[in-house]
Amino acid sequence: MITLSAADPLNLLGILSPGPRIAALTANRILFRDGLPIAALESGEIRSLTDDPQTSDLLIEKSLKIGRLPVSLRPYYG
Repeated sequence: MITLSAADPLNLLGILSPGPRIAALTANRILFRDGLPIAALESGEIRSLTDDPQTSDLLIEKSLKIGRLPVSLRPYYG
């Protein structure tokens, strides 16, 4: 799984790919698994982009919110 800032130029969600568009703000994040978007953090709220039961809500939340931590603190939450 990879977390990408919505402000990243690689964020093509809703532009080239089907589905909702995520505003290109640095605080917004998108979580991808195997190249497909599965969840987004937008305005502090986590929104599921798929009905996939394979990934737990806790794992999604952890993946999206840890990306906002300073790099020096990330090893403690991994």
